[in-house]
Amino acid sequence: MPIGYEEMYLEMFYSFFAAYSVVISVIGILTIVAWWKIFEKAGEAGWIALIPIYREVTMFKIAYGSGWKFLLTLIPCAGFVFWMIMYFKLAKSFGQETGFGFGLVFLNTIFVLILGFGNAEYIGAQES
Repeated sequence: MPIGYEEMYLEMFYSFFAAYSVVISVIGILTIVAWWKIFEKAGEAGWIALIPIYREVTMFKIAYGSGWKFLLTLIPCAGFVFWMIMYFKLAKSFGQETGFGFGLVFLNTIFVLILGFGNAEYIGAQES
């Protein structure tokens, strides 16, 4: 019995969804591993990368020198700007330039992997 178009499209959807799920899972795992390495480079415990809110507070602590500034991201609309500034400050705290900050904002997983597994050293939170 031949397969109808509906069954064919449904099988295509399931195949696409399965492949998409695998790719997204791999990207997520790679990102967590990279954050683990970044936290270790900054002198923090690597397991913090597994705990969502604590991870963000620690990211702000590494970038700004103070984790309480994470609360600024809870301000509607302005929170997005504070996240972007945090990525630029994170790049500076590892001795990278502004271009690397743009990479962290727009191609996050790739640049987090570079930061975590590259030769960048943590030099401390930058004041400016």
